[in-house]
Amino acid sequence: MASHIGRRKFLATLGGAAVAWPLAARGQQPSKLPMIGVIGGGTPSTHGQLIAGFVQRLRELGWIEDRTVAIEYRWAEGRGERYAEIAAEFVQLKVDVIVTTGPAAPQTKKATSVIPIVLALSGTQWAPAWLRV
Repeated sequence: MASHIGRRKFLATLGGAAVAWPLAARGQQPSKLPMIGVIGGGTPSTHGQLIAGFVQRLRELGWIEDRTVAIEYRWAEGRGERYAEIAAEFVQLKVDVIVTTGPAAPQTKKATSVIPIVLALSGTQWAPAWLRV
């Protein structure tokens, strides 16, 4: 089985999954936009292309940043110890879904059992034991 996923397919899958959960939360407060929390392991400049693709795919699906969905970005800046802090912040913000990468997933899962977590993997075989089916 090939471990390489095309960029478009990856972003389409990620965008579709991230959009599904805020739809369910929409009825909670009519004035509150559904909120996606994105945990990036690097910086905005190192992840800019992926974030641009993610936002574009959401737009294609009818979710426009700051109009129909709010997206909060937090960056670990290569410091793995920041993942737990960022995840806890998203729990406090009561985001509707958290989008993260493999290395941040265990700390994110420890922070919440209520908020859905979308695990964005790109060309990797990594999967935590709690994710395996």
